Amino acid sequence: MPAKGALRTEGPVPAVGTRILTALVSAALLLTGCGSPEDSAQAGPGPAGTASAVRLPPRHAGFDYQIGGAYPPPAGVRVVSRDRTAAPAPGLYNICYVNAFQAQPDEVAAWPADLLLRDAHGRPVVDEDWDEPLLDIGTAAKRRRVAERVDRWIDGCADKGFDAVEPDNYDSYTRSGKLLTAADATAFIALLSRHAHARHLAVAQKNTVELAGLRHRTGLDFAVAEECAEWDECGAYADAFDDRVLVVEYTDGGLRKALAGFGDRLSIVRRDRAVSPEGSAGYVREVR
Repeated sequence: MPAKGALRTEGPVPAVGTRILTALVSAALLLTGCGSPEDSAQAGPGPAGTASAVRLPPRHAGFDYQIGGAYPPPAGVRVVSRDRTAAPAPGLYNICYVNAFQAQPDEVAAWPADLLLRDAHGRPVVDEDWDEPLLDIGTAAKRRRVAERVDRWIDGCADKGFDAVEPDNYDSYTRSGKLLTAADATAFIALLSRHAHARHLAVAQKNTVELAGLRHRTGLDFAVAEECAEWDECGAYADAFDDRVLVVEYTDGGLRKALAGFGDRLSIVRRDRAVSPEGSAGYVREVR
């Protein structure tokens, strides 16, 4: 599955706006309880049902991003992310990629029509970059129904032996034409986190830097950040996740900037924008 961040057209969220949005969503989440677990190699019980048996990825470790197709990890890699249809890499820390907030084009027909987000004219709201309809997580009832389906994929990740899950498109509310909100997204990711933790899987926050400050309440354990150096966001992720951040850059300049600022702290790799498997046309992987 090609990466979502490769076609971003908007710059980073301004720091002031991020603080305001985080504060507003934090206030809404106070209704569900408060308190934050300490970040450690073994996460403890928390508001989103964090399980004590969850194992977190190592910090500043060799990383490869293989969601576009699995291949033997290069020497030095300790952490790898692969699509849920793939098998984990033996002996490594394995993250299972799941498209949790949008329907992939070849799976649209498998979704009940009322779980696809629709505009005022009844038309599906589509992420035009990837031709993916957004899933409707706008009510508690629909969030539960969507989560039931995504949870089955999470179960598949656990059954295969993955260590963590990477639910993609956390930021889809920003592409919903204001039909969905940040509160909808955080409520939904908390449901997925609770289920993943029950299956002893850690949970990654994928992009969405403006909500990183809520990671304890939503049950998110570490971050997978695309182009965070390109958009000056790596520091915000590093602060929120105590340096447990996996960075994917898609340009030479982005890689150089990431390494210059965070090369001794975060896990950083450059991939081609299609995240192609090794041996295919266009394959790029650099770590310097």
